[in-house]
Amino acid sequence: MDSPLEGIEPPGQDEEVDEAFCRQLEVASQSQALVVMGDFHHPDICWKGNRARHTQSRRFLQSIDDNFLTQLVEEPTRRGMLLDLVLTNKEGLVEDLKVGGSDHEMVEFRILCGRST
Repeated sequence: MDSPLEGIEPPGQDEEVDEAFCRQLEVASQSQALVVMGDFHHPDICWKGNRARHTQSRRFLQSIDDNFLTQLVEEPTRRGMLLDLVLTNKEGLVEDLKVGGSDHEMVEFRILCGRST
């Protein structure tokens, strides 16, 4: 597996930064096995229905969909909001995902790697 990609998306960043992130995500998602994790600051996203109120968040959702990524965190990670995400392009790559522990709730998980023979 290639290295995990970590992202922090500051609130209120401009559209140019968003577009650069989406381009980087598109390139990274070509990997056979990808895990993207980070604090993405999209409190308006409803992950159950893949909906968002703000344009920036809708673009983020579209980028995730365009790159066939799945968001795995199901519990709020900060003050009732789901901000810290784990995204992957391969089912079964991440397991034992747990949330809990600090200002931003810690997200802990294991990445399963194949063994070469």
